[in-house]
Amino acid sequence: MSRTDWKNNLRGCGLAMALAFAGVAAFTPASPALAQSAPQPRTGLPDFTELVDQVGPAVVNIRTLERARSGARPGAGGNGEMDEEMQEFFRRFFGVPMPNAPRGQRPTPPRGGGNGGGGDEEQPRGVGSGFILTQDGYVMTNAHVVEGADEVIVTLPDKREFKAKPIGADKRTDVALVKIEATGLPAVRVGDVSKLKVGEWVMAIGSPFGLENTVTAGIVSAKGRDTGDYLPFIQTDVAINPGNSGGPLINMRGEVIGINSQIYSRSGGFMGISFAIPIDEASRVAEQLRVSGRVQRGRIGVQIDQVTRDVAESIGLGRPQGALVRSVESGSPADKAGIEAGDIITRFNGTAIERASDLPRMVGNTKPGSKVNMSVFRRGGSRDLQITVAEFEQEATARAGGSKPSAPEMKPQVSPAQQQIGIVVTELTPAQKKESKVKGGVRVESVAEGAAARAGVREGDIITAIGNTEINSVKDFEAAVAKLDKSKPIPLLLRRGELASYLVIRPPRG
Repeated sequence: MSRTDWKNNLRGCGLAMALAFAGVAAFTPASPALAQSAPQPRTGLPDFTELVDQVGPAVVNIRTLERARSGARPGAGGNGEMDEEMQEFFRRFFGVPMPNAPRGQRPTPPRGGGNGGGGDEEQPRGVGSGFILTQDGYVMTNAHVVEGADEVIVTLPDKREFKAKPIGADKRTDVALVKIEATGLPAVRVGDVSKLKVGEWVMAIGSPFGLENTVTAGIVSAKGRDTGDYLPFIQTDVAINPGNSGGPLINMRGEVIGINSQIYSRSGGFMGISFAIPIDEASRVAEQLRVSGRVQRGRIGVQIDQVTRDVAESIGLGRPQGALVRSVESGSPADKAGIEAGDIITRFNGTAIERASDLPRMVGNTKPGSKVNMSVFRRGGSRDLQITVAEFEQEATARAGGSKPSAPEMKPQVSPAQQQIGIVVTELTPAQKKESKVKGGVRVESVAEGAAARAGVREGDIITAIGNTEINSVKDFEAAVAKLDKSKPIPLLLRRGELASYLVIRPPRG
């Protein structure tokens, strides 16, 4: 190739690259069909002005006040530390515990009262947002916005102020309902969360840092985001800051589809991840608060955990799904229905449980007294149980660990099967069974260095199943071990204290 030809080729490549960067299709005239089938990109950005005009009048500012007692500073304890409500406020919005501010940096309580500071005074406590649900004055917000307040002041965009009456608050879902005495108010329209799509534009209106009627926008980043709280959240990248709490998340049709509640942050400021409570869940809670002032919630009395892929594959469940029962409360609906620690609840009232966090929501939304069917996976097979749901009153937490079972009097003899798996076991005494609340099983006396120890098996654990084989004695244990394929992972169902869990012993790589 001559120098001239090389330069001409280089110019041709440069032109092609320039066209590509400019967004021009580099198809030859011989491929018109390809050019016609290429998707046309959307142009322009959404215009939120009409949405602001439509929804803005129904978004309110909420101020809370508390009575400061003589010699007391609101929000500060006697040792100058921040109170629990303020700590919770910063946990929700900054994602990290808020360090205690030096005394000189704390806001000074406002003057007033006319009594020389001798009596109770109304002091500002916090600021948040809310939105009007009905024309006769029902306002929805977050429970943590109004929690602990002695007085709640609602300010409308037209600057009218009302003293609100608390109707009810549910800390578990972080939903609260208050009422102001007014009629003919502008109210929001509630949207259908099931139609919400990831990537869809959404808008928020609220009072970040007390700046009323602030509008921010972004897109839906994820749906059904599990953050460990009771409800699945809508995740967005809409800018949310302290004071936005309780304000509405709005779709492009001008409908409320969520309540802005939390952000995730490592820096102390907004980092592009915010969470909203789905409006369908919030409306269900608000209706119960309006009718009775409290929320009735179902419970069955189990402590649960996630099902890992390793466990699901090793016990024949196939894929990780359902909720692993770690303990069953004595005398609870689950206990009466025959649910056992180690069961995996796969369906509740006809609905499949994909993640462990699905179960508390399903049970909680079930009316107490209802009889429902449940499916559990146990010992390699599925079985159906009927359970009567009780009413949730307070958290029933199982103890993380029980007292250690007493040691056997005789030193156990170690069989070849026990040596092979690296676990020495002994029979359970009747007292140990009663103390550990198990019907059968064997107690781990010692664990040799190796695969079992690496899997997490400990002395004092009670093995109740190997794979899908129930273990009631040392003889059962040895028979099950003898049948194992040592080249495959070995799942153990065991009890530690009052909690059940699966451990998978993996064969050594060779």
